[in-house]
Amino acid sequence: MSLFRQTAHELHGLLMKKEISSYELVQSIYERIDQVEEKIHAFTFQIEKDQALARAREVDARITRGERLPSLAGIPMALKDNMCTKGIPTTCSSKILDRFVPPYDATVARKLREADSILVGKLNMDEFAMGSSTENSAFFPTKNPWNLDCVPGGSSGGAAAAVAADEVIFSLGSDTGGSIRQPASFCGVVGLKPTYGSVSRYGLIAYASSLDQIGPVTKDVTDCAWVLNGIAGYDGKDSTSAEVAVPDYRECLTGEVRGMKIGIPKEYFGEGLQAEVKNAVLDAVHKLADLGAEVEEVSLPHTEYALPAYYLVASAEASSNLARYDGVRYGHRAREMQDIVSMFKRTRDEGFGAEVKRRIMLGTYALSSGYYDAYYLKALKVRTLVKQDFDRAFEKFDVLISPTAPTVAFQCGEKANDPLAMYLSDVCTIPINLAGIPAISLPCGFSHGLPVGLQMMGKAFGEEAILRAAFAYEQSAGSNNLKPNLSGEVA
Repeated sequence: MSLFRQTAHELHGLLMKKEISSYELVQSIYERIDQVEEKIHAFTFQIEKDQALARAREVDARITRGERLPSLAGIPMALKDNMCTKGIPTTCSSKILDRFVPPYDATVARKLREADSILVGKLNMDEFAMGSSTENSAFFPTKNPWNLDCVPGGSSGGAAAAVAADEVIFSLGSDTGGSIRQPASFCGVVGLKPTYGSVSRYGLIAYASSLDQIGPVTKDVTDCAWVLNGIAGYDGKDSTSAEVAVPDYRECLTGEVRGMKIGIPKEYFGEGLQAEVKNAVLDAVHKLADLGAEVEEVSLPHTEYALPAYYLVASAEASSNLARYDGVRYGHRAREMQDIVSMFKRTRDEGFGAEVKRRIMLGTYALSSGYYDAYYLKALKVRTLVKQDFDRAFEKFDVLISPTAPTVAFQCGEKANDPLAMYLSDVCTIPINLAGIPAISLPCGFSHGLPVGLQMMGKAFGEEAILRAAFAYEQSAGSNNLKPNLSGEVA
């Protein structure tokens, strides 16, 4: 099997045994990118091949010297294009940041660099992480490797598509309302949204600050645990970072779920859920029950209010966060304007896409005098009710299970002119962000040749429980062995 097909933990073993070199691995990745990127369009920026190979040689030299290296050393990866990288363009797939080059690294970028991972590029996304299909990118849409006529999901569509197409071994995405898990579901890979505060957001260009969270996109659950080990932990540069101990997440990958209590929220299995998706998820639940887990239905009664509450909270925070893009300090600036007010207006009109403008206007309206109490404050109260639903459920259950998305990947352009239909793509993932809890998506089957995602939710800082359950299911189902066929090779 080609090196680019392997997982990070498999490659680590080969590197440490000196059966392969990091140079050979990086070379294999760039050959794969050359082979399939024209079909996928996952990257907004690629690191020069010679630069990446030079870093790979440094790792190989350290291995030759017998040095003890981090688990992700020598492994090629990429970052969603909303994470700052010193000296490397970071655009949020927006024209307003088209020529922005940060003077510093995001904490996660720094941690992966210090772990000797090898950055090969930045990945496409919906502009400022606002979207569910990656069609809102100001540059180009990304395609789903399983069917090039379908979307990869969003907003981390480039991150999921690149991993699914084996253009990188792993990637990092950001998740505000499902933007890691939904594209992971659509692309048949593993995506984890960690507990809010467990991974530093320093250097993540903000969409909605109380909801955004960085997390891994990987080929299997084991890699997910390895990458989470590499990026989790307290960061004094992030005021929302939680000062809690970080376990070794690899230790929870036992494959044992006997006695684990699993809740099935009935509100996630209602109207709008495709029958094939429902059946695949319930089949996965039955498999966990066969492994010894105790399964029972549970109610999260305020779930139906999560979607409107989310779009009020997220849009209000976006209105505030995106006010900094005015053409004065950095990014795009409109030219030949007669006064500064005209320059502000023209810059934002030229620089922002339609979806970003829509959410800024919605958020500004919700925060305006006379409407704050009626909309934004009420949405915050609903958010508290959603969180309390989860708190009560986790008094009894270790893990909750639902579909990641109500459908499999939809056709490109199918929902582009219907924002409400697009928003409903995240109906299963949004409540988790409102509550600040962790959740993982992993493949659990196929419908019409497209992957179905299984979502597992845990209590705050309960990543160990969901990784344990996800690993047990994955090992039992063998769901990580299938690959999309992009170039005529055997999948």
